[in-house]
Amino acid sequence: MTTSVHGPSEEAAGSSPPAGPPRSRRALVAGSVGNFIEWYEFGVYGCFATVMAATFFTPEGGSEAEALVRTYASFALAFFFRPVGAALFGRLGDRVGRRPTLILVVLLMTAATTLIGLLPSYAAIGAAAPWLLTLLRIVQGLSAGGEFGGAVSLMTEFAPPGRRGLYGAWQSFTVALGLLGGAGVAAVLATVLSEAQLGAWGWRVPFLLTLPMGLGALWLRLRLEESPSFRRRPGAAGDRAEPEARAPAGAVRADARETARAIALGVGRLMGWSAAGYTFLVVLPSYLQSVLDASFRQALTATALANAGFAAAILPAGALSDRVGRRAVMVSGAVVAALAAFPLLHLLRDPAAPTAAKGLAVCAAGAVVGLLAGPGPAMLAEMFPTRVRYTGLGLAYALSNAVFSGCAGLVVTAAVERTGNTDVPAYYVAATCAVSALALTGLRGDDHRRALSD
Repeated sequence: MTTSVHGPSEEAAGSSPPAGPPRSRRALVAGSVGNFIEWYEFGVYGCFATVMAATFFTPEGGSEAEALVRTYASFALAFFFRPVGAALFGRLGDRVGRRPTLILVVLLMTAATTLIGLLPSYAAIGAAAPWLLTLLRIVQGLSAGGEFGGAVSLMTEFAPPGRRGLYGAWQSFTVALGLLGGAGVAAVLATVLSEAQLGAWGWRVPFLLTLPMGLGALWLRLRLEESPSFRRRPGAAGDRAEPEARAPAGAVRADARETARAIALGVGRLMGWSAAGYTFLVVLPSYLQSVLDASFRQALTATALANAGFAAAILPAGALSDRVGRRAVMVSGAVVAALAAFPLLHLLRDPAAPTAAKGLAVCAAGAVVGLLAGPGPAMLAEMFPTRVRYTGLGLAYALSNAVFSGCAGLVVTAAVERTGNTDVPAYYVAATCAVSALALTGLRGDDHRRALSD
């Protein structure tokens, strides 16, 4: 049984006409661009981690290893502020609207990322440098937490009938585009600049490029209308605080408990996506190098192939879920990921296995994650009514990623070192995907055909 509350089927819903194609496409682009900027910055920060460590976290006599640890701690800190941002901006977005909240979110993200590119180094201002960087990373984490829930709400609420899965999939697709964009800019700079130039000023360029991108995103969002679902929600024509003020306290508490249960269920449905995605797409390079003695080039090639498979599968998976349902596609993805985790690692460890077979295997692993990421945003949007959709789906996504993505590297690395068992990543993926598959079976088979609940 699913906890979502749906309206009538989309074919039967006639209270208001569906958003026309131009408005839908505008919402799709405006919703996607903020996510692209967020993950572009994520990719850039990861690529320049060692440079950032030397610039901001290396005092006189400090070791490079200590500086790198502090850099990654700042990296992780933004991840754990995402649930706070999801709650803060989600509440705002469910009260005053998706459009104004998303405008605020993209302003904060753009300002924080641009300021990182302008920050003085440790050598210039001393211990204030790492503290200022950490503060800006916190602002980025808060705004990133507010981005997903609002963008997915906007895109799915504007989606034409029968295309909600495809529209929501663009949110996941821009994750891949953002990571590739960040890595691409870093690679170009590393090619055209010397190592000294890169360390002195070149690393700042990708962060400063966020300013024109953010201004473009702001322009798109300023031209947006408010979503049709938000405009027709109960109490939209009057005082927004009035419905809650008049509701009995017991009803308010019951509604809060129902929303909390739906968020917990959403985390369960997403944990496989979060864990498998982070393990196959992010943790894989360091695992290949530290455990399987692969070269840096081989690890990067494997990562590129996994991300290519991931990107290629997202939009088709979202579109397929509009035809056969979210449950069929996502349960299949979770089950395949759980079953394929051990064979994948065993193939990668086999010195006799052809290189082409290994490349195909990591590409296929990325594609399996795409089966979860494609329909995932629409599935979440369908779990929550309009009055709490921004908050609910944003918190479910942020909590799942903070726990099962943000902790994946530490969990996997520590467990491999403690036990000596190189199958730990497979156990991690298989266990989380098994739980997700079980949680996903509670989806109704016709959720994709039903109108979003107001």
